[in-house]
Amino acid sequence: MSTENAFQISVPDDSLSLLRQKLALVSLPDELEDAGWEYGVPLADIRRLVDRWANGYDWRHHEALLNAELPQFTRDIPVDGHGTLNIHYIHKKSDTKTAIPLLFVHGWPGSFFEARKLVPLLTQNSEHHPSFHVVAISLPGYGFSKAPSKKRFDMDQYAEVCNKLMLALGYDEYVTQGGDWGFLITRKIAHLYGPRHSKAWHTNFPGGQPPSLFTQPLDFLSMLINGLTAKEKEGLQRVQHFIATGCGYSAEQGTKPQTLGYSLADSPVGLLAWIYEKLVAWTDQYPWKDDEVLTWVSIYWFSRAGPAAAGRIYFEVGEGEPAKQMARFSAHESTSIPLGISRFPGEIVCFPKSWSKNLGKIVFDREHDGGGHFAAYEKPEALSGDLRDMFGQGGPAFGVVKGRNGYD
Repeated sequence: MSTENAFQISVPDDSLSLLRQKLALVSLPDELEDAGWEYGVPLADIRRLVDRWANGYDWRHHEALLNAELPQFTRDIPVDGHGTLNIHYIHKKSDTKTAIPLLFVHGWPGSFFEARKLVPLLTQNSEHHPSFHVVAISLPGYGFSKAPSKKRFDMDQYAEVCNKLMLALGYDEYVTQGGDWGFLITRKIAHLYGPRHSKAWHTNFPGGQPPSLFTQPLDFLSMLINGLTAKEKEGLQRVQHFIATGCGYSAEQGTKPQTLGYSLADSPVGLLAWIYEKLVAWTDQYPWKDDEVLTWVSIYWFSRAGPAAAGRIYFEVGEGEPAKQMARFSAHESTSIPLGISRFPGEIVCFPKSWSKNLGKIVFDREHDGGGHFAAYEKPEALSGDLRDMFGQGGPAFGVVKGRNGYD
């Protein structure tokens, strides 16, 4: 078993100095009159954020807060065909000895930082709800984890890293939560390592397919006879809008990530605009504070492998073909363990409920009135409440982890 090493974020002074130099030399583009968000991130927003990053934002302050709040570690994880990767992760244990081990898996443009608000909620011990031991991984190539150096690092490999990490931590049985790429990764974990190790999974980013006469005859006939509800139609319109106007980033990262990578690795302002657009567009009117945005983006800028590494997952999953990449989210993959779903109206993909039935053994499905793509960060109380209800006493997945039901 590999050795666990305590980890503290400590960005070198030289890296901070270089960032300040680059920000001082920034050259911004012009902007059309009344462009708003139609052409991308407004110039006024970037000017404000760049000025704050250069002249007011204190990385050392936020670095210290993260180190104080989140117990961080690294560990070597061997990956079949890809050597050994040094993986960074949060591991926050509850005071409840029989807390449920839960693996949180982020996506792009997220990181372990997404779990910052969720961790203290899930680790609370109470007689009224279950408690969790939370592990929030930095995926390979993200944050402070080492990046793969070979091609074809796909879902099987991400799932392998996650499962081996949980086993190395002594969690032979565990549950998972994920959105974005975390949805595909936790589904792959459920497929490959359930029910022996992965006992249940939960997602806030459910994929799915329209029901067919052969796979879901009753749902298919109901859709033909009754059609879709107004809410379901609104959700599909959101999906269509996203595909028509919001998928450029995916096509670029999914076809030529190296080309894009030169800009992201060299320009902190380019990286800022690239990520900030998604933080605004993919959330449900979340009131971003400038320092929140800058901390989020700084983790990418100061990441171990550099900001270009995180986007390569798009190429690997789609094998260089964006259409194939998108299809992975709706493709069927058999899972036998309990599945929970939380639906947030501001999510970029909002399929009708009946379209999710092919995902597996759904035991929990709840809709919320607000919230978007980054549910753990936008709506941590709602997401933690769903997990407590799913795994708590009287819940459909209560007691799935042997000897760890979440209560003293």
